[in-house]
Amino acid sequence: MNIDQDTVEKIAHLSRLELTGEEKQEMIKDMNKILDFMDKLNEVDTSAVEPLVYMSNGINVLREDVVKHPITHEEALFNAPDKDADFFHVAKVIG
Repeated sequence: MNIDQDTVEKIAHLSRLELTGEEKQEMIKDMNKILDFMDKLNEVDTSAVEPLVYMSNGINVLREDVVKHPITHEEALFNAPDKDADFFHVAKVIG
């Protein structure tokens, strides 16, 4: 397959890009280079290669959940800049 000006214009339209004539010519060159590289990859014999599901054989090792001492109500409010006995005071964001 070869990329031509019509193909670049269609792709630019779908991508909502406005390309100048010079930019279109650069895109044609770049896209053709990409396709040439993909053709080289297709030449490699991969019949004996199994498909990868994961990049490594490592297994996630997760730590156990440990219940820790929670912060008390008073500790949570201790450094609040504006508060009353039970709540934080914050700026009103809904009209």
